[in-house]
Amino acid sequence: MPTSTQNVRNDAVAAPTADLKRFWIGHGLLPLLTLAALQEAISRFSLDLHLADYWYRLEGGTWALRNNWLTSELLHHGGRQLSFALLGLVLLLLLLSWSHAKVAHWRRPLAYLAIAALTSVALVSLGKHLSHQDCPWSLLRYGGDRLYHPLFGAPPGSDSDGCFPAGHASAGYAWLALYFVCLHGRSKRHRLALLPGLLLGLLFGLAQQLRGAHFLSHDLWTLAICWFSSLLLYRWLLLPHNSN
Repeated sequence: MPTSTQNVRNDAVAAPTADLKRFWIGHGLLPLLTLAALQEAISRFSLDLHLADYWYRLEGGTWALRNNWLTSELLHHGGRQLSFALLGLVLLLLLLSWSHAKVAHWRRPLAYLAIAALTSVALVSLGKHLSHQDCPWSLLRYGGDRLYHPLFGAPPGSDSDGCFPAGHASAGYAWLALYFVCLHGRSKRHRLALLPGLLLGLLFGLAQQLRGAHFLSHDLWTLAICWFSSLLLYRWLLLPHNSN
């Protein structure tokens, strides 16, 4: 019969295993199923076109907000500068962690945050170079000169704007990694750390949709790329150290 000491050891092994299983279900499987269901709904009900049609009609049958100060200068160019500034702040704090004891314990989370944000943006940028999707403003349907192709339906090698996934939205969604930093720090309010990345991503994505630069699905895929790249990097860089 197993001794009480063996039972304690077995329980100690089982607990982290169960926690890790719950972690992957809550942070991996459920978001994956949710995003897949949303993409299926977008495809099945042609929500990309219906929403773009609505914005186009609302702007008077033209992309009137394409060069508007609010959407183009403030939310597009200004939003990009804001994201650069946030990254610069993170890198500055990371440098300070080697010379200031009060910041030293944040060195690993700050390094993770910088790597995760840069990786998210880089993956989305890579996707734009590899995809063959046009921006709405280039399509015949909206006054352009190109035919519409559904997501992943464009012929390989065809000339396109490279508008998929949504690059500017990644400047916001990249900061979903803040959630995992707070999760690592065992903050009781770690879910609130989702708000900056979600709100910035939604705001930047909406601005680009209003300009005719992206469809709804482009933003959804950017959200997925930023979330799952941050998740995998968290598992690699931070999660093994949560017990320290």
